[in-house]
Amino acid sequence: MRSFQHIAIIFLVAIMLPGGLLAQEEEESAAISLEENTDVFQELFFEALKQKGIENYGKAINALLKCKQLAANNDVIDHELAKTYQLNNQLIMAEEYAREAIISKPANLWYLNTLLEIRELQGSDVKAIKKQIPYDNVQLKENLAKIYFENKKYNMASEVLKDLSSSKFTRDLTTKIQDSIRQENSTSEELPAIENIKEANPVKVLTVELNSLFEKGEIDLLNQKAEEAMETYPAQPYFYYAKGLALNGKAHYREALDFLIMGMDFVFDDDELLNKFYGELVKAYSALGETTKANTYLSKIKNGS
Repeated sequence: MRSFQHIAIIFLVAIMLPGGLLAQEEEESAAISLEENTDVFQELFFEALKQKGIENYGKAINALLKCKQLAANNDVIDHELAKTYQLNNQLIMAEEYAREAIISKPANLWYLNTLLEIRELQGSDVKAIKKQIPYDNVQLKENLAKIYFENKKYNMASEVLKDLSSSKFTRDLTTKIQDSIRQENSTSEELPAIENIKEANPVKVLTVELNSLFEKGEIDLLNQKAEEAMETYPAQPYFYYAKGLALNGKAHYREALDFLIMGMDFVFDDDELLNKFYGELVKAYSALGETTKANTYLSKIKNGS
């Protein structure tokens, strides 16, 4: 996974390089300006991430808005603004930037998931804003059906599938929906023990499997299985934690940070799991020699936050 720093650099190069042929003097001047703007952008962006990490959302938003002044059409910034406004309980602004992000990248699963979360917090879904987003995009609809299915909203997932032409994706997901409904009906009728209900939950089964792989020290297999689990259930935070755990175990600390930071966005009302994320972040930052960031997350564990 590309780091946020890499994304920032690539984006700025893409939007700031001048078009056409310039005189040598103009090219040198533009190169200096680009380098200065790139440095400022990176500084502001990482400041925003730092402030967001310590829950100082107002300062994080201010830094991101300054980033947007430098790169007005950056969908990464739009998405970060949406997530940060959401965390700050400013849902109207959060939705505005979430829509901008999904308009820029209709096929992006993470952007759509964020928009759905924000709409649900307002007691609604995407139906009311179909005309404000590229709803006719096939990948967007497939992602929407996938998210609804993962959240056990089977009827809503089926309704979205009706809008799509028949394909391997629609057939496979329809089968999964039908199997899940049958399984739930069977569970309700037979009233099995709580332990059996948990075992019938595919997310629970995967979680137990990943934890077992870690305890056995099978890091390579843990890395592979965590990746597969994230692709199937992209909004389940434990799988990002498991991926970060595996990457830390393989000494791929920078890559581990990307997954851990992304995964924390999906954690709600689960302090135990959040503390596990903090622990792996401490390990990664310490290994990279970034002691200030390591101490920040270490103190959050001590505070039980």
